[in-house]
Amino acid sequence: MSFSSDVKEELEKVIPGSRHCQLAELAGLIHFGGRLEAGEGTGGEVGIFFENPFASRKYFTLFKKTFIINENAVKVLQAVKILDEGGKLHGLTEKTNPLLLRNSCCRRAFLRGVFLSVGSMSDPQKGYHLEFVCENEDQAMQIRQTIYSFEIDAKIVRRKKYYVVYLKEGAGIVDLLNVMGAHQSLMLLENLRVEKEVRNSINRQVNCEAANITKTVHAASKQIEDILLLQKSYGLSNLPENLRQMAEVRLKYPESSLQELGKYLNPPVGKSGVNHRLRKLSEIAEKVKG
Repeated sequence: MSFSSDVKEELEKVIPGSRHCQLAELAGLIHFGGRLEAGEGTGGEVGIFFENPFASRKYFTLFKKTFIINENAVKVLQAVKILDEGGKLHGLTEKTNPLLLRNSCCRRAFLRGVFLSVGSMSDPQKGYHLEFVCENEDQAMQIRQTIYSFEIDAKIVRRKKYYVVYLKEGAGIVDLLNVMGAHQSLMLLENLRVEKEVRNSINRQVNCEAANITKTVHAASKQIEDILLLQKSYGLSNLPENLRQMAEVRLKYPESSLQELGKYLNPPVGKSGVNHRLRKLSEIAEKVKG
């Protein structure tokens, strides 16, 4: 199974203890993933159906826990405030009634139901992306506002005829998984994030050290080239004592760092002093070339 399916399988098993939370999750499931169909020979009764198997199983589980099992879909629609007492259907693709989302626990359950219906998540090995695909902008705005109530930022983008609420930051996705109750998936994602960050940190460090080594090698090669030019065309003995000694030490220890070269001088000098003398040697070599 995909990582997204693993998350849904985990959320399917999370059952709210309170009836008001069960109704909020049912509302999320029905509003975003349900469809109404008339029963065969039932005299006007309707049923609620889902294309998504995770949403379908979760709906049936909550239906059994929240209602008497022989109650029909009309009672469910009234309970989640989709169908009013007069029998008027507000529409499955409208926003969920805010009265169902007054409590923080209910908003958590609602997001869980919505994710089971229209949510998905990419493989975190390849990248971080979690999204909800909505049929209209009002639904997308409600999801975004509900997510924001937990201080998690989400964005909305238009994709063909759909509105997509999405998160692309690993930290935000981790927080949202925690809000919805997908704790096992959260831990797996956190482990993958830590591994990726450590791997990226090591790669950056290796690349930085490799670049520094390359830079040092090029600088040393240029210094030795200049000193050999001075030795041939000018004579090291004609250099001031401090520069002559610096040139001889550089030729003798071509692979040493500036700090190591300073220790070979008499008297020893620091890294900046070595750098200054080598720069003077290069300047003299440039004049000789001219």
